[in-house]
Amino acid sequence: MDHAELHDFIVEAKAATYVGGGAKAPSSRTGAHDLQYRRGDWAYRDSYFGGTDFLGQEIVWWHDEPVWVMNYYGRVLDPSAIDGARAGHVIRTALPAMYREGRFLGGFSMEVGLYRYADESEGDPQSFVGLERIFADGREVYRMNYHGGLVVP
Repeated sequence: MDHAELHDFIVEAKAATYVGGGAKAPSSRTGAHDLQYRRGDWAYRDSYFGGTDFLGQEIVWWHDEPVWVMNYYGRVLDPSAIDGARAGHVIRTALPAMYREGRFLGGFSMEVGLYRYADESEGDPQSFVGLERIFADGREVYRMNYHGGLVVP
């Protein structure tokens, strides 16, 4: 498996699913919301619970073997400043711009209406930790922590 190809597939799959309005997949676990994407020998699934506050996992398979994962937990910190629908709008507006840069890890910020989206991370697709945040008037109103990397048998 080529790491550059894996990186490109992750960006492609992320752009095609949650932010791209991709088709929902059958739930892999009771109560989960699942999205999936396939291309050739590559497959991707994003499976999460909740809505405004949520927890999930993304997995990439190559030749039906899991090779990469990311876990995440996000929540609205100030419901008087932002709700789940507005946070989703900010995220669905900002992330495609980052994906168009050919990447999915942090070092990215963008103004979206009254909000500022910011994503910061350490590491690379092989092993990383990150923080996605939304600010309103300089105050953090939404936060998602994420981490992941390669799966090695």
